Amino acid sequence: MNQHQNPSSPRRALVIGASMAGLFATALLRKAGWSVELFERSDIELFGRGAGITLQPELHEALMESGADASRLGVEITERIAIDREDRVIERLTYPQVVTSWDKLHHIMRARIPSEHHHLGCNLDSVEQSASGVTARFSNGRIEKADLLIAADGYRSVVRDLYMPDVQPIYAGYVIWRGVADESAMPKSARDTIFDKFAFFLPPNNKIIGYPIPGQDHALEPGRRRYNWVWYRPVDRETLETMLVDESGTYHRLSIAPPKVRQDLIDEIKRAAQDRLPPSFSDTLMAIPRPFFTPIYDHFSPKMVFGRVALIGDAASVGRPHIGMGVAKAAADAQRLAELLRDASVPVDQALAQFEKERLGVGLKSVERGRALGQYLLLPHDSDNAAHDAHWEEFHSVHGILKNTATSDFLRAD
Repeated sequence: MNQHQNPSSPRRALVIGASMAGLFATALLRKAGWSVELFERSDIELFGRGAGITLQPELHEALMESGADASRLGVEITERIAIDREDRVIERLTYPQVVTSWDKLHHIMRARIPSEHHHLGCNLDSVEQSASGVTARFSNGRIEKADLLIAADGYRSVVRDLYMPDVQPIYAGYVIWRGVADESAMPKSARDTIFDKFAFFLPPNNKIIGYPIPGQDHALEPGRRRYNWVWYRPVDRETLETMLVDESGTYHRLSIAPPKVRQDLIDEIKRAAQDRLPPSFSDTLMAIPRPFFTPIYDHFSPKMVFGRVALIGDAASVGRPHIGMGVAKAAADAQRLAELLRDASVPVDQALAQFEKERLGVGLKSVERGRALGQYLLLPHDSDNAAHDAHWEEFHSVHGILKNTATSDFLRAD
């Protein structure tokens, strides 16, 4: 008898993808009484993926529900500022918030998963379903059976491609250059201007953002922290294709790993920063050894459930990073799924149907809000879109951008 058919066994789930969505899904389902195995295609533990993360209420709630150590999560800031080309503050907004790092959250959530249930080097090949469960086959020959499979494998989801191959990421027309600078390596003038704040510089069709995050070994002490530096920059599709070629001439579809970004592109972004950015942001970039870029994509899957397979996080939909909701949405997806699956008397199919009904709308709102905020980068202020979008003027004002960036408040608005 297959394990997922044995009524005496705990209900069993397979989670594909060991980034943040997968860690939350595994931890929360285990807490809900499920037996869970987590599979990651990489041969090594994930680390250093991404940089700064804003601690949205949804993310904090999922952390608490998982039983993770939620103490000293990040750097507490109280203010957002916008500066001009000469580093003068032109707008202030009181906005208390905790900002943290991908590394810090990964460290916290990875500690919730026993190593014997965390499997590396497992690249999913296929999924087969019956009325009562799933069978997953991996390229290393491993075969696993369970009541449920959760796709937490990101916006390039292998699992989603099996069921909805036509749902593919759509390039948004710009990239995000990013990196982290050690606090101690930043010039004093830059630290004094932007370090303890969520800072913005907003020239036409560009957004430069920065905020402090924990340092190496998750340090929060002054002098040991880091600064998360971000530049949203329009890039046409033809130019992007050339940027996705590494030093060896190899082309990377959709995105390129940070270590493979060519040095000539890094040199160019540093020259552009010196020519166009305020000294605080330009000097901070010079303190970052190797900045990297990521193309910005949209995608929204109109379904999240396929029999006994469920998509969560970026596998289901991606809202642009302006809203700061990537990890928060993934964590909230995982939390709600675990809540609906906690009661063993509720059929799995019924719980999955309710999950899709609730979370599809959240994903769509996130995608739409990210697109709306991103229009600042691509269209002129007097665009015809202004007549059709109630948020246009707000999202093209300095105050509106400060207020609406990296917040999930829109999900709770009437």
